[in-house]
Amino acid sequence: MLAYIHYKTEFTQFIVESHRDTPENNPSVPFEFTPENLKRAETIIAKYPPQYKKAAVIPLLHLAQRQFGWTSISVMNYVAKFLEIPPMRVYEVATFYTMFNREPVGKYFLQLCTTTPCQLCGSTEILKTIENHLGIKVGQTTPDNLFTLVEVECAGACVNAPVLTVNDDYYEDLTKETTIKILDSLKNGIIPKLGPQTGRHTCEPKGGLTSLTTEPYGPTFGIRSDL
Repeated sequence: MLAYIHYKTEFTQFIVESHRDTPENNPSVPFEFTPENLKRAETIIAKYPPQYKKAAVIPLLHLAQRQFGWTSISVMNYVAKFLEIPPMRVYEVATFYTMFNREPVGKYFLQLCTTTPCQLCGSTEILKTIENHLGIKVGQTTPDNLFTLVEVECAGACVNAPVLTVNDDYYEDLTKETTIKILDSLKNGIIPKLGPQTGRHTCEPKGGLTSLTTEPYGPTFGIRSDL
């Protein structure tokens, strides 16, 4: 059982979150690193002093999630055993960071940024488009387990808003039409073109470059010749 304490002005409130075993999420579900990921895990741990290897819990959880698809109780227990630390130390981390999915997600994990820059550029319409096109709401997965939709805070690509992240891939400068096109391509097993969907290069201005239009000056530019 995991307990979090929130201090308020007049009283202390306890919020208790507890794990409930399900057929797909219980300690008896087997998990262990593949031989390839075992080597990666050992490489990660080697970056830390032996007495501080517990600091590798986040990268190891991330590695395990990439292999398993989400962070189940068996994944957390395995990482705890791997690092030789109490399971609670891993539970604390996995339940704090929202990047760890504690429930199964679809093949295509749709993470739509809905913070201010993306909202100003139309992310609300993009969200409605995804929900209507897939027939799901935020936090839900399609019946065929192909898509899971969530809202996220800043994807770090504000200049290309609105932004949708599919697994590790960014789709930017979205419109209702390009969003539907991306979803339909994924349904057909086709990975759409990544990045801006408007044709512009990375995050350059839509009207083309306005600065840095020439080759860089040499290292002696602006230096007196008599020095």
